[in-house]
Amino acid sequence: MPHPDAAPQEDAGVAAPPAHVAIIMDGNGRWAASRGLPRREGHRRGVEALRNVVKAAGELGVKYLTIYSFSSENWSRPAEEIEDLMGLLKRFVRNDLADLHKNDVRVKIIGERANLKPDIRALLDEAEELTKSNSSLTLVVAFNYGAQQEIARAARMLAEQVARGELAPSEIDAAKIAANLLTKEIPDPDLIIRTSGEQRLSNFLLWQAAYAEFIFVPTHWPDFGKAELEAAIDEFHKRERRFGGLNAKARA
Repeated sequence: MPHPDAAPQEDAGVAAPPAHVAIIMDGNGRWAASRGLPRREGHRRGVEALRNVVKAAGELGVKYLTIYSFSSENWSRPAEEIEDLMGLLKRFVRNDLADLHKNDVRVKIIGERANLKPDIRALLDEAEELTKSNSSLTLVVAFNYGAQQEIARAARMLAEQVARGELAPSEIDAAKIAANLLTKEIPDPDLIIRTSGEQRLSNFLLWQAAYAEFIFVPTHWPDFGKAELEAAIDEFHKRERRFGGLNAKARA
């Protein structure tokens, strides 16, 4: 059964936008290095790109935009860079949250919060609480997120239900696992974009990406904008999504 927020069918030859676009925002450091600038400048310009892409996604009719902002593995980066990234997060929430709310954008955070500093945790909670009733676009921020950790967490939750006698092992199926993921209220992505030319998922939405279309673009994230998003969506429309079935030619 399709998710209620799944992309509508094409109407009168006009291709509907993918309901859910997910983006691995890669290349801030390389963008800065190619210009002889410090990495922090690349991250700062990356925030500007995010601001533009969120606006563009809403204009193009995308209902869900998920961005991979900080992975659970990113804590291994130098302390100075992590401090810069946390500072940018704070400024983004403080400076952009009001505009997101005004434009009817709902913010949803996925990732572990238990080990975050109280001020960061409070900012994430504030963003979700303020925008929880908005409905034009849902901006899903994967922060301190790792897909393997998410799946392991779901497995633990199901194991606990079995231990309490609430669930039989034979009842565990794909739907039960999906219902215990951090994205349980979000449709799976239709399109996953990774910038900067790298071609891997890097522990991002491993379960949810089962039938997503992947587009890898050479553009570094700070240079990614509405035109690049439109080009990726145009490429998405050229794909025939079969979800494990046959294509039209094979069925004929």
